Amino acid sequence: MQKKKHSLEFEKPLLDLEKQLDDLVKSSKDSDLDFTNEIKAIEKKIEQTKRVVYADLSPWQKVQLSRHPNRPYALDYIEYIFSKFEELHGDRLFKDDAAIVGGPAELDGRRVMLVGQQKGRNTDENLKRNFGCPNPEGYRKALRLMKMANRFSLPIITIIDTPGAFPGIGAEERHVAEAIAVNLREMATINVPILAIVIGEGGSGGALGVAVADHIMILENAYYSVISPEGCAAILWKDRAFASNAAEALKLDAKQLLELGIVDEVLDEPTGGAHRDWKLMSATIRERLLTQLTRLEKSQDLPAKRYAKFRAMGRFDG
Repeated sequence: MQKKKHSLEFEKPLLDLEKQLDDLVKSSKDSDLDFTNEIKAIEKKIEQTKRVVYADLSPWQKVQLSRHPNRPYALDYIEYIFSKFEELHGDRLFKDDAAIVGGPAELDGRRVMLVGQQKGRNTDENLKRNFGCPNPEGYRKALRLMKMANRFSLPIITIIDTPGAFPGIGAEERHVAEAIAVNLREMATINVPILAIVIGEGGSGGALGVAVADHIMILENAYYSVISPEGCAAILWKDRAFASNAAEALKLDAKQLLELGIVDEVLDEPTGGAHRDWKLMSATIRERLLTQLTRLEKSQDLPAKRYAKFRAMGRFDG
């Protein structure tokens, strides 16, 4: 896919240097002049600037990176990591929800069942995918696929990337909260291994509805939270402009989540974020999925361990 240039506010110094490099390379091609030394000097400065810009990102800056429009989505990772993917549609009750994609595939020759949350890259795609916000039929489709996997002894891999479940009137009328609650209950009882990976946004129950897993991974610049920073700011400060304060208070970034025991593993991203090197990020995910899948396939009594894992989360003061 041809990715358009896009930078976040804190990335502007880097974007300026990259534009200089592009212009210099173009000038070198269009003329007989040799700009090799100048090109090398700018490339070196770009690498130095990358290390400075991304050395100590705030939780809010990581949230912004998790939403980067060039970041790989579920179907992108499926294309890079898996083979023989066959997408299945519909919940057999209402309709198909394009915000949830899934079906059987192969990972290094092993048959698995994939369930992913999918966003769009332009207006038409986002309308089709509902901006990555699943309706109740999406969660029911996901559960249908997971029950199928359980029946045929296929490990389940869920790919999480959603701002949250769709909060519209239609979703409420069709019982979106009940659909998520049923997924939580049923996923706790599934006998096959379940791996979950948060690749971008992990918003509230919308993410948790496909995240009751034996091993939860999260990318370095992804987030996983009970509410979005903007939603939290609107409630606590009565102003969404305080989103950066909310992101800090929510402890939603990957390293904090690992320390709190909410996730089990943080995967390093290429310098600057997963959107800068899709292939490298995909290779990292593939290697960790294979490692954890091998481990879980040897484990006994997965439902009991999964239940205990989630019951142990949280801190309580007497």
